[in-house]
Amino acid sequence: MEKLKKLFLFGSIGIVFIFIAALFITLKLFNQSENNTLDASESEKLIIGFSQIGTESSWRIQNTKSIFDAAKARNIEILYDDAKQKQSNQLKAIRSFIVYQVDVIVFVPIVSDGWDNVLQEAKDANIPVIVIDRQINVHSSLYAGFLGENGFEEGKSAAKFLLQKCKNLENEKINILELAGTANSSIAVSRAEGFRYLIDKDSRFNFIHSEDGDFLRSRGKEIMDKIILENGGLKIGEQNIDVIFSHNDPMTLGLLESLEENKIASNKTVIISIDAEQESIDSLKEGKLNCVVECNPNLGPTLMDLVEKVAAGEKIPRTTYMKETVFTENDDFSTYTPRGY
Repeated sequence: MEKLKKLFLFGSIGIVFIFIAALFITLKLFNQSENNTLDASESEKLIIGFSQIGTESSWRIQNTKSIFDAAKARNIEILYDDAKQKQSNQLKAIRSFIVYQVDVIVFVPIVSDGWDNVLQEAKDANIPVIVIDRQINVHSSLYAGFLGENGFEEGKSAAKFLLQKCKNLENEKINILELAGTANSSIAVSRAEGFRYLIDKDSRFNFIHSEDGDFLRSRGKEIMDKIILENGGLKIGEQNIDVIFSHNDPMTLGLLESLEENKIASNKTVIISIDAEQESIDSLKEGKLNCVVECNPNLGPTLMDLVEKVAAGEKIPRTTYMKETVFTENDDFSTYTPRGY
């Protein structure tokens, strides 16, 4: 009888042990299955290869931030490269994105030309490309679409303000100084064309000088310093500068620094800028500027919509423009909200 009790006891312990072991294995397999599911989910996360041209302005920094914030909200990963204002760096970055096999390539082209070969490589690798902020001169089949500002309309908006500002100045010659953006960039070309589209129709206006300031604050100041030094004031030769049309805020803010240092009042000249950074809007409120045309940097959410579509094999519009505002000296400044950049 005692032997039977011992056998029963050991048998019970064995059954319990087998049960625990089976439960352990089951839980382990369940956890492995769950982990595999998570791994699969992680592997399905979209990856963008993003080449930005640099960090030359508050606008550019906000533009990059908008894209990163929107990607994080959509659980999209970004491989980022700062080209430091060099096309050669962008070409290397795009080729590295191709090797990495990202899902979508996004880039801000520094200049309009020279992209055909690398975009053909992306197409051969079946990686869609979205161009943002600045446009390029390539066959439309080499990229999915463009997202950004309408530079031509921005230039026209600047010209519309000037025409309204000068509507009562009949039979007067009005001399214009233009601070242009980076040479051969689509945005500099389109802003100049949009502005001239209306201004050239009015014989009162005369472009007395146009110079490439590369969209940089330092260059805006440098150009203005040189003009003042060589001409003894805000003029070119014997012709006074009545209007300054600057292609972006950093150059505008640079020229304002120069005017202040040289003790020249800016309110005697009509100054028009493009971008609408906070510092520029503050200068508008202070009467140092007359008009600021917005170039909207916050394209992140719209970009992520397009990224998800092209990654899924869907077509997107060839061109998507951001909504933009025009700020002028005639506005009720109390309605303005902080720009955030």
